[in-house]
Amino acid sequence: MTTFEVDPGRVRGLTGELRKLPAFVRRDFLVAWSYRMSFVSDIVNLVGQVIVFYFIGKMVDQTRLPTYGGSEVTYLEFAAVGIAVGVFIQFGLDRVSAAMRGEQMMGTLESILVTPTAPATIQLGSVAFDLVYIPLRTAAFLGGTTLAFGLHFSAGGILPALLLLLAFIPFVWGLGVLTAGMILTFRRGGGVVGLGAVALGLMSGVYFPLDLLPDWLTGVAEANPIALAIQGMRDSLLGGATVADVAPTIAVLVPVSAASLALGLFVFRLAVRRERRRGTIGLY
Repeated sequence: MTTFEVDPGRVRGLTGELRKLPAFVRRDFLVAWSYRMSFVSDIVNLVGQVIVFYFIGKMVDQTRLPTYGGSEVTYLEFAAVGIAVGVFIQFGLDRVSAAMRGEQMMGTLESILVTPTAPATIQLGSVAFDLVYIPLRTAAFLGGTTLAFGLHFSAGGILPALLLLLAFIPFVWGLGVLTAGMILTFRRGGGVVGLGAVALGLMSGVYFPLDLLPDWLTGVAEANPIALAIQGMRDSLLGGATVADVAPTIAVLVPVSAASLALGLFVFRLAVRRERRRGTIGLY
């Protein structure tokens, strides 16, 4: 019988790395709290978006919208889920790269990278605060729009939606880490990934149904991971889809997210290794 022994040294090392994450969360919270107006402007921006789409919805032919769970939905209900996921994607892409860029600009990036801290810990730590803040913000946004405009979301779809979000987070994080790696190398080269993200966003059905796209583009858009996540979220929150219903979507998202995260980590490590060799980590 084969037995597997756990290396105590590795366990201590992993535990030590995990203990560093609260320090990142505390630092980012204190920095964010010191700029309280950013929270206010964020809320105002979201409220403004909802109001705009509320009036746009009055011009939209409801019969052109897809049905969920056999029931028709309003345009604002359709768009609210897309906006929530779209803003999450924007935050996820921007925060990792912005954190690296901010460390560069403050001159602290090189100091962090020379500490006995694993690159994965630095990357996770840079977004740890947002991994807590963004889901809470998304829930508050959907809850607020529901109360303000009388939208109807399925309470039974909350769990499937959360599982979809968990399966989708590594995909966005991977793109963010990839952008951070390009910024380390090219300083301002993150725009390339940003353009790719914009293209994915346009073909994700955030603001309009995918069947309105040209036929040749619809098939491509339906394979877009962002579109899969948004469609699954709508099925859950608007159509009351169960965990079993969204399981095939989760099964597709998990390997795609793993590939995105692996690519992002690989590019970031290559960038760190290159900049260390050239002695240019602190340059911006």
